[in-house]
Amino acid sequence: MSNFFDRFSLSGKKSLVTGASKGIGEVIAKVLAEAGSDLVIVGRDKNGLNNTQQFVKKLGRDCLIISSDLSQKEGPEKVARRALDYYGTIDVLINNAGVTLLDSVLSTNIEDWEKVQATNLRAPFMIAKILAPKMIEQRSGKIVNISSLASEYALENHIAYSVSKSGLNMMTKAMTAEWTRYNIQINSVCPTVVMTSMGELAWGDPEKSAPMLAKIPLGRFGQPSEIADLVLFLSSNASDFICGQSIFIDGGFSVM
Repeated sequence: MSNFFDRFSLSGKKSLVTGASKGIGEVIAKVLAEAGSDLVIVGRDKNGLNNTQQFVKKLGRDCLIISSDLSQKEGPEKVARRALDYYGTIDVLINNAGVTLLDSVLSTNIEDWEKVQATNLRAPFMIAKILAPKMIEQRSGKIVNISSLASEYALENHIAYSVSKSGLNMMTKAMTAEWTRYNIQINSVCPTVVMTSMGELAWGDPEKSAPMLAKIPLGRFGQPSEIADLVLFLSSNASDFICGQSIFIDGGFSVM
């Protein structure tokens, strides 16, 4: 039997994390590096990416920066091709990059709708589609899609975001139906509010956050490190029998 810690190790693995310049993605990238993985980190904030890269390299890991706007049509393909050119394969894909626009159904315009769908749904699909053939060839791979509790629970002013994340959960299941036979595990992580800059934007007002907090038995919102720890588990051999799941990490919200 392998050592307990070996099952959580990513030593020798190559991981790609989108949205890694700040927030949840930054913390995920750092945790994967601490577990032994070399990295490709993707984002729009070059200063943030540089800071993440410096942290990773201090651990003795390799780290490639790709600055890209994944809402642009060519962005996801360029990212995936560059990652494959650099490492030859990607063992772990974390589709974390996401945007939210807080508008009612009637106030949401088509340009905003399409930007949210492009970033939150089209980009994960395209990157996974390009990286998967190498995973299939090597008969191993992990894909973790960062979704949201809003994929399953309707919230006012979240129409575009909720639809994109609900689609991401179904994409997780559809890819599982086709790819898990090749020992590729695909899962979604569905947090409640996490106190990143995006979380602060949506829920920083105490008057707005109080009713939401009242629905969370734990009585608080999540922290990026708590999401990153679950992502590490799903990226490691310790989670090999978990396939096609949308895992809530919500302080108990979903049981109420």
